[in-house]
Amino acid sequence: MFNPRLVLTAFVAVFIAAACRPEPPPPPPAPTGPTPEELEAKRIADSIASAEAEALRLAAEKARLDRERMERARQLRATLEEMVFFDYDEANIRTDARSRLEAKLEILRDYPSVLMRMEGHADERGTSEYNVALGNERAESVILFLTGYGLDGVRFESVSYGEESPIASGSNEAAWAQNRRVEFVITGGAGDLGR
Repeated sequence: MFNPRLVLTAFVAVFIAAACRPEPPPPPPAPTGPTPEELEAKRIADSIASAEAEALRLAAEKARLDRERMERARQLRATLEEMVFFDYDEANIRTDARSRLEAKLEILRDYPSVLMRMEGHADERGTSEYNVALGNERAESVILFLTGYGLDGVRFESVSYGEESPIASGSNEAAWAQNRRVEFVITGGAGDLGR
């Protein structure tokens, strides 16, 4: 038996249920930020950029230190090679030569691998034989000065050129004063200077 009321009630119940049913939730919003893969790629790129920047910084620092070491080595070499001068017919160390030798002494203490040759010279006055002997006395007096402060004498050698290698020409006191000298030649350990 067909009951229209029952059908109507059922229809109304279905309609109310449909009308009262909540709407399905909206879909989640599309992601607006980077994906995990993009984040990882960015992290790797940042790490590489940071490592490259650090490598550039270290290279610049090394270059700066190398320049400073080279300049320091140049200054040390210049001090070691600075000549000392002597009075006429003398091999005694003058006061001005003493201060130069003391500066050399400090460097030679700091760099025990440095070896040197002292080259004695004389002006043109006197015989060749006498001037060779005088040049040798001058070179030996410098070595004696340095070894007197505790440096090992095996680090030094001497040679005399007498009057044969003048640095100033002329037969006057100005030229002679420049030619009465000891020159210093680094014969070993120069590469250690400045380290």
